[in-house]
Amino acid sequence: MKSNKFLFQLVPVMLAFFAMGAVDMVGIASNYVQKDFKLSDTVAGFLPSMVFLWFFIFSVPTGLLMNKIGRKKTVLASLAITVLALIIPVLSYSFWMMLFSFSLLGIGNTLMQVSLNPLISNIVAENRFASTLTFGQFVKAIASFAAPLIAGFMAVKFNNWKLLFPLYAVLSALPLILLSGTGIEEKPYESKSSFLDCFRLLGNGTVLMFFMGIMAHVGIDVGINTIAPRILIERIPEMTLETAGVATSVYFLFRLLGCFSGSFILARFSNRKFFIISCVLIALSAIGLFFFSNLTLLYVCMALVGFGNSNIFPIIFTTAVKSQSEHENEISGLMIMGVAGGAVFPLLMGVASDAVHAQAGAIVVVALLVAYLFILSQDKHIKALS
Repeated sequence: MKSNKFLFQLVPVMLAFFAMGAVDMVGIASNYVQKDFKLSDTVAGFLPSMVFLWFFIFSVPTGLLMNKIGRKKTVLASLAITVLALIIPVLSYSFWMMLFSFSLLGIGNTLMQVSLNPLISNIVAENRFASTLTFGQFVKAIASFAAPLIAGFMAVKFNNWKLLFPLYAVLSALPLILLSGTGIEEKPYESKSSFLDCFRLLGNGTVLMFFMGIMAHVGIDVGINTIAPRILIERIPEMTLETAGVATSVYFLFRLLGCFSGSFILARFSNRKFFIISCVLIALSAIGLFFFSNLTLLYVCMALVGFGNSNIFPIIFTTAVKSQSEHENEISGLMIMGVAGGAVFPLLMGVASDAVHAQAGAIVVVALLVAYLFILSQDKHIKALS
């Protein structure tokens, strides 16, 4: 009976992780919206920006909200907002409605990322918390990996890529329904984090470097997610967007494999060495993406950056928290704010691509971000990692 209760609680939460992965459809969706409305790379770059801007604005307020209404209710609110965001393109499809839809998707995802992980701690034992989170990230990655493939299939089979939205809306409504009927006893949780507390800590050089590191990591993640199909279409003229979307799935496939294998690798090797190796893989990918025009080699580059970027976040996040353990809540809030890098850098990539009339401009931005990660690897706290 106890085992049944555990599964009754865990299954809706894991399905919520899948709904969390819906945010990564913004990459392939941006390409279809750009094609449908004949947008420039700069204007198209506003779409992912509308998703990730809200992490900067709402991450700490969500923590305060969670203290008042509880973790489960916050997750339910995030799922409801996500479902609404995914329904909007079905009801009205225009550039401005897509901006509104992606804004809601970003707000819902911010609430979800802040509240879903702590909710798990009320379901599983402490010694199983990390492994359960890892499995949740694995489920999330499945949604990210599948989105470009489903969009391409819907475009070819039904001549309507937007059928991706109602499908993901249903899959997001499922955990909303199941979780609302699931009883979860929440442990007391208090946080003294505030905007002022967080921003004061940015005066610490080390904290600022880690914050920028998270921004760089997410900038690479969202940027590659967005520009991968554009690179293939530019280098291989006969390739359609429906086919080029596979490049995004290759990226997420190897990001998924990297997340899965990272815990085993980090258990055997130095975190700092793995961090540097990861940066090398991203750098090699950027070089290849700049010069290659061969489809197979371009796929290899997508695989390299996917695997290389898969474990950057946990290394930076945990190191940042350890560096200022007396301000753990504030540091955690700042690192989540850093996800706003997904709003800033894809937009800059679009501007750079338009400036040189080629995706090489966007790749230069990726190269600058990975150069920063190399600089970050020299921080004394990173160096102290075993």
